Amino acid sequence: MTTTLKSKLHDDLNAAIKGRDELRSSTLRMTLTAITKEEVAGTEKRVLSDDEIIKVITREAKKRREAADAFTQGGRPERAEREKAEGEVLAEYLPKQLSDEELGEIVAQAVAEAKAAGAEGPRAMGAVMKIVNPKVAGLAEGGRVAAAVKKLLQG
Repeated sequence: MTTTLKSKLHDDLNAAIKGRDELRSSTLRMTLTAITKEEVAGTEKRVLSDDEIIKVITREAKKRREAADAFTQGGRPERAEREKAEGEVLAEYLPKQLSDEELGEIVAQAVAEAKAAGAEGPRAMGAVMKIVNPKVAGLAEGGRVAAAVKKLLQG
């Protein structure tokens, strides 16, 4: 029995192959390979839940972003564009990311909670991150979250 997200990826891959969409088909193929690797890693084969598949896709998307940055810095804009395009294909399968305003509100609430619990200033970073992380899991990248928390704590 496959999960709904995994079967959607398979269906979209087949459609991309039929439509001769090379970018989409190669990106989905790589992603499905990453999912399969994750399923057979460890002692016994298992089927990933949609949440676990989203984590794999998030990891793959992050790799694309990092590669795009590296290619840009290395003066290879065409490779950077390709990585960005693959990242955009993957983004379609991820929950919509929080806007800076939404993230800011969640962080502000967490800072207030941490202050109420006695944690203040730069040392409160860990306490605030503990409150924020479960609320923004999969909706904002760790680096973005940490930067927002740091900014507010220095306030």
